[in-house]
Amino acid sequence: MKKLHLQIEISPELYSKNPDSSELGRKIISKSIELINEMGYEAFTFKKLGQAINSPESSIYRYFENKHAVLVYLTSWYWTWTEYRLVFATTNVDSPGERLKKSISILTQPVLIDNSISYVNEVLLSEIIFAESLKAYHTKNVDEENEKGCFKAYKNVVQRVSDIILEINPTFKYPHMLISTIIEGAHQQKYFADHMPALTDVSNEDDTISKFYTLLVFNTIQ
Repeated sequence: MKKLHLQIEISPELYSKNPDSSELGRKIISKSIELINEMGYEAFTFKKLGQAINSPESSIYRYFENKHAVLVYLTSWYWTWTEYRLVFATTNVDSPGERLKKSISILTQPVLIDNSISYVNEVLLSEIIFAESLKAYHTKNVDEENEKGCFKAYKNVVQRVSDIILEINPTFKYPHMLISTIIEGAHQQKYFADHMPALTDVSNEDDTISKFYTLLVFNTIQ
């Protein structure tokens, strides 16, 4: 399937030089996704990245201050792209209940088709988000980074789906708590299913997690 050229706008606060502005920058993003997915965030280094793209470490530092900045960028990219998917899936759907179901599905199911951006493997990136994204904001500098807007894309997604909940039940007091719990919980359930299956009820049925959280949300907001 031909890749689409969808422009994902990321805040300039998240990079030193826009990686989407050059072939090298796009290689940095593409190979970072591959390496982090393959070896994990802890083992990922700019030295290994430089070797993989046949470029000196110093060239990578022109784009990102450190590997944490890369993870924050990838996390923001993913949630910006997710918001695009939410808008695309729910536009022209009149029923807020149906829009909520579609939104929960997008938030809880792994990405199965990779066809949006030529240099970004969205399937691998979704695996990184499920496994590593907590490390983007569980840091001592989270408040400072939040002030800079590092997590704005994630908050936009939570807000968009929370608004749908309030369409269904305007008196529901905890829409943001519910949606953020669903997102983080789905990530945890996916991790448990892959590594500690005794802690979950995920079966061979692909959409077990999505069905569970859809049931949870609609029962909660009644």
